[in-house]
Amino acid sequence: MTIIRIGLDTSKHVFQMHGVDESEKPVLRRQLRRSEVEKFFAKLAPTCIGIEACGASHHWARLLRGLGHEVMLMPPQYIKAYVKRGKNDANDAEAICEAMSRPTMRFVPVKTAEQQAALTMLGVRDLLVKQRTMLINAIRGYAAEFGVTAAKGPKQVTELLQRLATDEGVPVLAREMIGLLAGQLEVLNAKLKTIEARLMAWHRQDQTSQCLATIPGIGPVGASALAASVADPHQFRSGREFAAWLGLTPLQKSSGGKERQGRISKMGDKYLRKLLIVGMTSLVRRAKYKPESVDPYVADLLARKPVRVATVAMANKTARIAWAIMVRGGTYRAPAPRLLAA
Repeated sequence: MTIIRIGLDTSKHVFQMHGVDESEKPVLRRQLRRSEVEKFFAKLAPTCIGIEACGASHHWARLLRGLGHEVMLMPPQYIKAYVKRGKNDANDAEAICEAMSRPTMRFVPVKTAEQQAALTMLGVRDLLVKQRTMLINAIRGYAAEFGVTAAKGPKQVTELLQRLATDEGVPVLAREMIGLLAGQLEVLNAKLKTIEARLMAWHRQDQTSQCLATIPGIGPVGASALAASVADPHQFRSGREFAAWLGLTPLQKSSGGKERQGRISKMGDKYLRKLLIVGMTSLVRRAKYKPESVDPYVADLLARKPVRVATVAMANKTARIAWAIMVRGGTYRAPAPRLLAA
């Protein structure tokens, strides 16, 4: 018996396998505990293993490759169509085994441990920024209950806290409770400074990240996220396909030969899409106050389209530029100014 393909459904504790032979006949249906997986595949002859690209899938892919197996990661939404009837571990493993055999299936490149470490750093930073925003909003809200307000922006919170500390009209208990939040905010700011220093160090030692940072609107954070997230840019046939992977292309609602496009799909990596749109938002703001400092394309687009539509369109274009740089190398080169016809 030769097993040519195995679908492996992973979880926290129980792993389900579904294997087929050369005639596509199921010959392996087995459940393993987490501690048994490595021992089982170490004894198995090298074969092709499919795994759903989800939590810890890259770890298992690296481990199984180290044992001599060929591992393919697939997006969960592409596997769902092959699940027959009810959803359970056995059906999921069978669907994975079936999906990986399709000639048009798209696979996810396996990330290295270093790339995942960089993504962990970016994820922790994003979480701490959200927590900082929550703390600032809470401090502002509680202070407003006693008539103490300040201008917008994180930098104005220090002044707000100083006024609270000296305002005799605010009860001592309220000042103590807000002081606890202020202490937590100070700790968060210190942690964010440490992470941002590590992020800049990682950015400086990664050539791809440095090249991506030359694109207008993409700073060190966006460049590092792109470099760490896209393990193999050559998996995308074009910049448009990369933009579609990020969910920045319109949804297709076409039928009967009639082309209908809706809003952007918002599929793919939400974090990268957010960074691109935030970066383009900064360019839009710069175009408003310093129009000479941005590409004429930006001003022309803003003159024709609503601001948010223009921002997303710019994010789409920037994604294509980023793909071209990751594939071909080099840095961003601003387009030559267009000459007006005489």
